[in-house]
Amino acid sequence: MSDRFWAVVPAAGAGKRMASEQPKQYLQLCGRRVIEHSLDRLLSHAEIRGVYLALSPGDEWWAETAFAGDARVVLVNGGAERCYSVLNALNLLLEHADGQDWVLVHDAARPCLREEDLDRLIACLRDDAVGGLLGVPVHDTVKQVNESSRVEVTVPRDRLWRAYTPQMFRLGPLHKALADALQRGLLVTDDASAMELAGHQPKMVEGHADNIKITQAHDLPLAEFYLTTRE
Repeated sequence: MSDRFWAVVPAAGAGKRMASEQPKQYLQLCGRRVIEHSLDRLLSHAEIRGVYLALSPGDEWWAETAFAGDARVVLVNGGAERCYSVLNALNLLLEHADGQDWVLVHDAARPCLREEDLDRLIACLRDDAVGGLLGVPVHDTVKQVNESSRVEVTVPRDRLWRAYTPQMFRLGPLHKALADALQRGLLVTDDASAMELAGHQPKMVEGHADNIKITQAHDLPLAEFYLTTRE
């Protein structure tokens, strides 16, 4: 079995919920762009050979980033949905890597990934038959509601997790699982979902809750707090 590692970063989203003039991955955070934090964590890891980055064909901001000329970053056209961007990157990666190589798919808008969590993910899964993903157990009480927002049931939380990234799977099986899901018209929102649809059971690896995704405007000061406090 191969013991080589690659990263895929889908970064073609417009981030409409941020209500900003540029996509969320290019917003400033602690003196750098959000995507620069995310890429730096991946490229700084000794095990990761390179990053396949899916950008919107009309991207106007990538050329201004610190990694625009980095030979370790391979650009690929992104799609209308995250799943299409990931599949495009996997298609290109298959031309240069073995199907048994590991792929870590990480959101461009998760700039607070800890080095120790990345280490733990790789260490826990490198000998796993399926692969898995970072996440944290749910500690809040969870309610399921009806169409009128009336509570129907309190959901037992003892086996519930929040799914984060990176999500780490073998290149060949992940490519097939994602392609099959899209062929069925299923626009999966994360890579583990595609693997689940293919009959696999990904393993959850506990990370830190500060590995947040920048989605709305209030997430930026929270990410800044996490990064500055950590430093």
